[in-house]
Amino acid sequence: MLKVLKPGFFTTIQDKGRVGFANLGVPVSGVMDAYSADLANSILNNSLQAAVLEITLGSCKFQFLKNTIICISGGDFSPTINEKPIVLNSRIQVFENDILSFGKVNYGVRCYVAVKGGFLSELKLQSSSFYQNITQKSIVEKGDVFPFKEPKESFSSTKSLIKIDQNHFNTIRLDCFKGPEFEMLNEYQQEKITTDIFTISNDFNRMGVKLNEIFANNLPQILTSAVLPGTIQLTPSGKLIILMRDCQVTGGYPRILQLTTSSINRLAQKSTNQKIKFIVI
Repeated sequence: MLKVLKPGFFTTIQDKGRVGFANLGVPVSGVMDAYSADLANSILNNSLQAAVLEITLGSCKFQFLKNTIICISGGDFSPTINEKPIVLNSRIQVFENDILSFGKVNYGVRCYVAVKGGFLSELKLQSSSFYQNITQKSIVEKGDVFPFKEPKESFSSTKSLIKIDQNHFNTIRLDCFKGPEFEMLNEYQQEKITTDIFTISNDFNRMGVKLNEIFANNLPQILTSAVLPGTIQLTPSGKLIILMRDCQVTGGYPRILQLTTSSINRLAQKSTNQKIKFIVI
């Protein structure tokens, strides 16, 4: 089991999320950066459905109550085992009473801790992902204990051959598709939305990301329609909102663009004042 000694800013248990429950008003949820979570699980030869810890901006500490093998991927928050630095994207053997800590943020916003076999968290609507009013907890708290199976296989430190995308944290490019209401924009606006560079505001979380720039428009609101993670809404005030994993399932603002899955993952690793540019593919 894993015991939480210090929960950090915002730590949750996540997996691939709850697909197929939008008719009940239930968000998809799941890992914000599926690329990094999949990388951690793949390096351990876990199922990609295996639940992981999603840690936002580090500053947390955990104690292992039995032996296991772990992998940490995503943002670099200076992870250590018993105060000794460990390497990201590699198999790490841990023993009973070892302390895993995270400190200084070097890059990224979220990192993922995978254990061999995955965390054995309670399933609700076919997912272990934390979400308020669906699961008992919405965030990890001090003293929480999360079970996992002790691995039967012997530890192997063989270097992973999985290729890592070096642009995942660096590029400002966010590929997207035209949204259902894209054609409501005039020609000038259509060109501007895909040539301007935008800046992430300080209002960003698992529900959505707001951008600083005002995008002038006179578009009317639309009838409440389906939205999903990656939908980019344009409000009457000109504010752009990019919906993320915990977003609502319907909305009334024009849906002018839709991020690709890869772009959602990249956006999940960006923070206040970082730049992004939309590329229609």
